Amino acid sequence: MGFGKRVSRSRFGRTVLVWLYARFTSLVFVTTRWRTHGREDADAMFRAGQPFITAFWHGRLMLASHGWQAEQPVHVIISRHPDGENIARATRRLGVVPVRGSSTRGGVAALRESLRLLKKGGYIAISPDGPRGPRMRVQPGIIGLARLSGVPIVPLTFAVSRRKVARSWDRFVIALPFGRGVFAWGPPLHVSADADAAAMEDARRTLEERLNALTAEADRMVGAEPIEPAGDTARADGRQGGPAPAGARP
Repeated sequence: MGFGKRVSRSRFGRTVLVWLYARFTSLVFVTTRWRTHGREDADAMFRAGQPFITAFWHGRLMLASHGWQAEQPVHVIISRHPDGENIARATRRLGVVPVRGSSTRGGVAALRESLRLLKKGGYIAISPDGPRGPRMRVQPGIIGLARLSGVPIVPLTFAVSRRKVARSWDRFVIALPFGRGVFAWGPPLHVSADADAAAMEDARRTLEERLNALTAEADRMVGAEPIEPAGDTARADGRQGGPAPAGARP
């Protein structure tokens, strides 16, 4: 294990990283000129007390929680991978409640907890391409959760005019201060309780297409170059399963 990973996984290192991340994220948020696009459906569900699942790409994790801006807290599924612990601590500082588990670690426990929260009227956020991709390709876990819970999936993304794009698998967007930004919401996607395998695959592809189109549109709104999803062939490596988390393996 390299020096950087040893530091990030030590208690002191985690504390420092979480503090720096929260401070920098807050700085970016308050110094960016924001607008919101397409939130009408989400607001209607908030007013009606209708729970839903929010889907956002792993590469748009940095400011996704700031786009929530609702009185009701959101619970975010975060990997049990050691790197996910840093993200879990950071999200708590931002008012987000982490649910630990993923398609690779703790998936059954995360699914049960997610169902419990949704049945109680809570809100769940998932990055359906995490924790290891393929980038911007929906894994089936989120569709299964929508089918079992009976609640819709609402796409969410953000884009900024000033950014750095990491060379990580997810092309993680590092937003920079003093730019323009947009939080973009998509229409809800419903998955029938009696959906068969073909219907669930159709819903998966529909969500993928909608979230990719929404993300590209948001990038264009702020004059940023859209980030392309990974090729479909990357999906064949077997990285599919339960609810996908919002963090791990940058």
